[in-house]
Amino acid sequence: MTEVAVAVLAAGRGVRLGGNVPKPLLELGGRPLLAHALAAATASEWASIVCVVSDDRVAAAVPAGVEVVRNDAPERGIASSLHAALRALEPRPEIDAVIIGLADQPLVGPDAYRRIAAAYERGAPLAFATYGGARGNPVLIARSLWSEALGLSGDEGGRILARRHEAAEVPCDGTGEPTDVDTPEDLAALETRWKSQTASE
Repeated sequence: MTEVAVAVLAAGRGVRLGGNVPKPLLELGGRPLLAHALAAATASEWASIVCVVSDDRVAAAVPAGVEVVRNDAPERGIASSLHAALRALEPRPEIDAVIIGLADQPLVGPDAYRRIAAAYERGAPLAFATYGGARGNPVLIARSLWSEALGLSGDEGGRILARRHEAAEVPCDGTGEPTDVDTPEDLAALETRWKSQTASE
């Protein structure tokens, strides 16, 4: 039997945010960004979930049932975290594809992961979630493309692979959104929206 794994990348240094708290541990709605991202990955109900980290504090916040994978060179960009995830999963022949999510996109929902996995089941070796027609995360990469993905560098990711291979675009409107938290202003704006949404529910 084949299996789709999920890898949440949480090794970014968050230099634009400043401060001493790792970006994945900054809070939105009273919970760390990492908790939101891992909750969505876990709710997607895939058996193998890994979280790529570079900080011991982030590793300590990863819940039981999620495997911690170390990236000791986060300064090399997001490709280094992708490599760490793929190398951890590569020895497991039952895993035939991985869905990549990001810890700094706390509003991505579990249904996005499910829809992306369904695209793989329909034969797509590379798939992107789309929101309003624009490609975002999560991204699925089949094992057949892992060796090529291991050759990426810097901040190269699935978009580079999409220049070389046909990629499925999977509409994920209504499942959440891939809003990045890169600056204090991003986080403040997201917190305002979160409070507004919570108040209206």
